[in-house]
Amino acid sequence: MTPSGSPPVPVYPPKPRPGDRIAVLSPSSGLPGLLPLPYELGLARLEKEFGLVPVEYPTTRKMGSTPRERADDIHAAFADPTVRAVIATIGGDDQITVLPLLDRELIRANPKPFIGYSDNTNLLAFLWNCGIVGYHGASVMCELGRPGSMAPLTAESLRAALFTSGPCELRPADRVRVVDRDWADPATFAAEPETLPAAGWSWAGPQRVVEGRGWGGNLEILSWMLMADLEIQRDPAAYDGCVLFLETSEELPSATEVFRILRNMGERGLLRRFPALLWGRPKTWSFERPLDAEGQARYAREQREAVERALAVYAPDTVVVFDVDLGHTDPQSVIPYGGLIRVDGVARRIVVTY
Repeated sequence: MTPSGSPPVPVYPPKPRPGDRIAVLSPSSGLPGLLPLPYELGLARLEKEFGLVPVEYPTTRKMGSTPRERADDIHAAFADPTVRAVIATIGGDDQITVLPLLDRELIRANPKPFIGYSDNTNLLAFLWNCGIVGYHGASVMCELGRPGSMAPLTAESLRAALFTSGPCELRPADRVRVVDRDWADPATFAAEPETLPAAGWSWAGPQRVVEGRGWGGNLEILSWMLMADLEIQRDPAAYDGCVLFLETSEELPSATEVFRILRNMGERGLLRRFPALLWGRPKTWSFERPLDAEGQARYAREQREAVERALAVYAPDTVVVFDVDLGHTDPQSVIPYGGLIRVDGVARRIVVTY
C-alpha cells in the first residue's frame, strides 16, 4: 500500500564518482542470463566509459527469481556503504510483486541514485514516496549495451545524471532508431543501428513557464500500480505543481488503451494536478508488430490524438511537449524522478536538474 500522509519532498542522493562501485540489479527480469551479449557490452561500458565498478547480485543474471530474492538484492545494494549508485539491467513485467516486500526505512536511511525505466517505474515511484530522487532512463542492456556505440545524446545525459548536480538543458534528437535487431545474433553488435531523421519536439497548450518536480514514468506500469493501489498517493493533491512525464513501451498499447488509462487518471483527479506534461516519443515498431513506415506514422498520430482528447477533458490548461526523447526510444534523455523540471512554453525549452 502507499504510505499515508503527505510524502516527503524528494531530495537528491549523493552522487558517485569515477572509481566507485555501482550495483547492477535485475529487479524485474533476469534477461542478462538469456541474452548476455548486450549485457556484457553494457557492463564493459560502465567500466571503460564511465569509470564505475559494476557489482552483480544473486538474481542479476537469474531468470525466474522470486520477488523475495529480488527484494533481498535491492536491500543489499542500498545497505552496502561501498555501493554508491544502483542501475537496472532492463525492465520486465512483474516488479509490482516486489514492492510490498521492500523495507522502506532501510532504503530511506541509505539514499542512492537509482537508474532505470519501463517496469522500474515501480521502484522509481517507491523512491519518490521515500523522499529520494531517482533517474528514469538508461538501463544496462538497452542503452549501455546498444550495438556499435552508445548514442551520444544518451551517453551525455547519463553522464550528467550520474556525476553532476545542477540544471541541464535537454535537446531534441535529430535522428532516432526505430527498428530493433536480434540480441541473440552476434552480427547485431558488429555495426551501428540504422537511424532515421527525427522531427523534434512538438508543443501544445498555454505558452507559459512551469517548474516542478518530475513524476510519472511508463504509462502501462502506472496503470497497473493504480489497479493494485501501490505507491500512488491516495490524495491527488500530493502531486500539485509537479511535472508529469509519460511514455509507452514496445508492447505498443493502442490509442484506445492510452486514452482509457488517461481518462481513468483524470477521473481519479490526477491529470489536472500537473501543470505540464512531457510525452515521450512513442515506440512504433516491435518484433511482434513490425509496422511499416505508414503504420508507424499512423500509430504515433493516433496516440497523440488520444492524449490530446484526454487532456481536453481533464487538463485543458496543461503545457504539453510531445515526442520528448524519454523512455522506450533511442537516443534517450534521463529524466530526474522527483527532481526539478522546468518546462518553458514561451522559449520552447526543457531544463532538468540532475
